[in-house]
Amino acid sequence: MKLIEPTLLLDKNKCLQNIKRMLKKANQHDVRLRPHFKTAQSWEVGRWYREQGVSGITVSSLKMAEYFAKDGWTDITVAFPVNILEIGRINQLAQQIRLNLLVMNVDSVLYLADHLKKGVDIYIDIDTGYHRTGLPADDYEHIDRILACIRASDKLHFRGFLTHDGHTYQVKGKEAVNKIYQQSVSLLHGLKQKYRPQWPELEVSLGDTPSCSLVEDLSGVDEIRPGNFVFYDLMQATIGSCTAEQIAVVMACPVVTKNEATNTVVIHGGAVHFSKDFLIDEEGKPYYGQMVLLTDEGWTEPVEGYLVALSQEHGTVQLPEDVAESVQVGSVLGVLPVHSCLTADVMGHYFTLEDEKIEMMPK
Repeated sequence: MKLIEPTLLLDKNKCLQNIKRMLKKANQHDVRLRPHFKTAQSWEVGRWYREQGVSGITVSSLKMAEYFAKDGWTDITVAFPVNILEIGRINQLAQQIRLNLLVMNVDSVLYLADHLKKGVDIYIDIDTGYHRTGLPADDYEHIDRILACIRASDKLHFRGFLTHDGHTYQVKGKEAVNKIYQQSVSLLHGLKQKYRPQWPELEVSLGDTPSCSLVEDLSGVDEIRPGNFVFYDLMQATIGSCTAEQIAVVMACPVVTKNEATNTVVIHGGAVHFSKDFLIDEEGKPYYGQMVLLTDEGWTEPVEGYLVALSQEHGTVQLPEDVAESVQVGSVLGVLPVHSCLTADVMGHYFTLEDEKIEMMPK
């Protein structure tokens, strides 16, 4: 493969191993894996899951649900609070697939009940500590009102309670992640015990890559919805969810100029390729990626070189002296992304190491 511009490379073998590892863990604890497809956003990668026996998926928008429904997925959860302005899309999808929607207010439920043409499944969004969306687990008055509206409608089926522990991204290590997971499972278990007499088939669903990667026993929930694990990234490695060797994507960026006095190079690779997500080093300085050296088989382990500044198209890389000596204008450096979901999204496609172009969902 001749690399002449910023290119997102995918190691298919690492990706498949990540999928198989998570599926094995789910199966060992009798938990359903409903992977979130917002990371890869690709029919091809989705088919790799299907080949392993996965039948239900998670997406972040109705548009993404439409995209994957066209490739044969028939059980799709949209893990974003329902947007009633998209009722046309909802009705069209509900005619084709088992559509699972997320709600957290009575107004949305009443609107769905009045405007749906075919039935959908409903999850209630529960806030277990992330404080982004969702009802507090002890807001029984609001939950009861939503459930009463669901029960009164022949178009709505209550499937259960759903949460996203995004606050695991703010801690490091197995112990800290496990503590958050156990707190969330306790809250979900309480809801399940309270409402199961009325709704005997209700399920609880939890999704975040740190928990699903680091918690040893996932049997406290009915399904898990991790997404980032398919590629992983530097953020996950910093949390402890993965090793650097399990990161399945790297950005290949041409070197366009070099400053020998400072051991820095400028690469063609900026915010429009990586996004502006960053991590903080031990000195309190931000960095946007870490260097690897590209090889015929893929790439090396990370080296002590970091992407320290970004503008729209430019990236500035600080290299150790020994690596800087070997890097010339016209070289191509590999950069492990901080957040692979956003990097993939802004790139729009990627190439396997076998030079197979994998298209993503159109914008």
